[in-house]
Order: sequence, then C-alpha cells, then structure tokens
Amino acid sequence: MTARAREIVAAARDLLEESGPAVLTMRTLADRLGIKAPSLYKHFPDKHAVEVELIAQMLEESAAALEAAESRTPGSLEALAEAYRTYALAHPHLYCLATERPLPRTLLPAGLEDRAALPLLRACAGDRDLARATWAFTHGMVSLEIHGRFPEDADLDAAWKRGLRTLHP
Repeated sequence: MTARAREIVAAARDLLEESGPAVLTMRTLADRLGIKAPSLYKHFPDKHAVEVELIAQMLEESAAALEAAESRTPGSLEALAEAYRTYALAHPHLYCLATERPLPRTLLPAGLEDRAALPLLRACAGDRDLARATWAFTHGMVSLEIHGRFPEDADLDAAWKRGLRTLHP
C-alpha cells in the first residue's frame, strides 16, 4: 500500500473504532481526511476494499495477541481465550466488522487466516473440529458480551471457565 492508502485505512480505523461500522462511509472518511470522496477512489475501488484492509489488520493483530499468549503459556487454552477476549473487547467495532459477515478470504493476504487460527489449533493438538468448536464458543461469548446480551449479574469469567472445561476436560 502507498503511504496515502495507509493514511486512509488509519482514518477508517479511527472512524470505525470511535463510532462503529454504520458511520464508516466513503463520504465520512473523506471528511475525516479533509478531502473530497472521489479522491479516495484513486486508492481504493470502494468501501469494501477499505473494509478488507481493516479485516486484515484485525486478523494480523489478533494473531499476534494469540501468538504472544501462546509463547508466554504454551498449550494454555485459557491464556488463548483470555487474549482473544481481551483483544475483541478492546476493539469491538473492528471485531464485529471482521466476524459478523462472510470473511473475504480471497482478498486477504495469503496465509493470514491460517496464522490467526494456528495457536488455537496447536492448543487443540491439531484437532480441527475441536478447534472450530472452541472458536465458536469463544466467538459466541465475545459477541454476546460486546452486544450487552448478558445480565449485569452474570459471572462471565465463570462461564468462560466452564465452557472451556466442557470443551477441554
């Protein structure tokens, strides 16, 4: 990416993180940058292309968070789950953008999705079905937490521990 394209993506990320995906339009992005919307199209063909870059950032950053957790506590599913939850809750709009619609696999950097999944796959001893079930649990818990779907008195830490123990006795 050019320096200007990186600047556009950074501004898009700021808008997304501040206000959510509904606010992220090419017009608001151009306004944020102090340019006219058509100037954005010199760098990105459409809003979806900007979103793909943001999704790639999320996968890259969450992969790094999981790799760091794995290096600190090798094989610890609890450490991976905590890193995943912490990252998602710190970036709820980015997380939702990346996970609540079909993943644009063919547009992402080669190997990025696999890299993001690898720490969990290793913690599940290579069992892809178990890794997918564990990811579904962690994603569901994070999504419900982000969207405020748990009662205020819910002990989410206990629910996380129970869920992980159920999947990994």
